[in-house]
Amino acid sequence: MPSDRPGPAVRLFTAVVPPPDRLDELEAAVRRLRELPGSDGLRWTGRDVRHCTLAFYGDVAEGLLPELTERCGRAARRSVPFRMAAGGGGHFGQGVLWAGVLAGPDDLAALRGLAERAGAAARGTGIAIEEHRRYTPHLTLARTRRGIAPDRLAGYAAELAGFAGTPWDVTEYALIRSHPPAGGADSWYETLATWRLGR
Repeated sequence: MPSDRPGPAVRLFTAVVPPPDRLDELEAAVRRLRELPGSDGLRWTGRDVRHCTLAFYGDVAEGLLPELTERCGRAARRSVPFRMAAGGGGHFGQGVLWAGVLAGPDDLAALRGLAERAGAAARGTGIAIEEHRRYTPHLTLARTRRGIAPDRLAGYAAELAGFAGTPWDVTEYALIRSHPPAGGADSWYETLATWRLGR
């Protein structure tokens, strides 16, 4: 099915969203980072938009949403609940600072499997998504602004080395729409659907 079906496009991704108390833990760690020198050189994400992306779909024609949601539901039924926590940190080049994911081998395999099935749901719908060599589960904390020192993100990531959040049971995942920023505000997210994992 072609992904250029007529109709307006919406920017979509699937994600695991931490519960509110786990977001509070992560926000406390971020507050400590924001006290470090030069933190104004980063554009920090808000507490309520932090998530662990499973698959980024990009701009999707609205006409594809019914089939995409059906396939995402099937992906959920073929997946199993797992346990994870936010912990540690890292960065992608000099662009993105993130908190990592802590999980045992079986839980990590379940998370990776869910990400693979979420990607397959898009491809089965006819949505071309970028292929990644290796899925790196993470929660984006900040993006760089112009003029940041080349080693700054590595320093922030090192500060997160001792951070380990409380684990939680992941029993669902969500399809989320990203709305573009307006009036100087950041992008904002709208949850379009959620699915429970397992049968």
